[in-house]
Amino acid sequence: MFDNNRLERKIERLERKLDLVIKHLGITDPSATFGHAEIDELIQQGKKIQAIKLYRELDPTAGLREAKEAIESREHHIR
Repeated sequence: MFDNNRLERKIERLERKLDLVIKHLGITDPSATFGHAEIDELIQQGKKIQAIKLYRELDPTAGLREAKEAIESREHHIR
């Protein structure tokens, strides 16, 4: 039905819209509920893999894909 690029663009648009809704409602970003200062610092230093590892340490229930997506989302908000 969708090719991968088109599906990824749709997901990115949905994520941006959801971020706007969360911001408009004044809701704290659910992915920011635990200490992200160290993660943000690693992202700013360009240490994405270490940031993903730390994320998974802070949230042991997070899978690799979920952690990677969370770090990429934070990276987008930081930069």
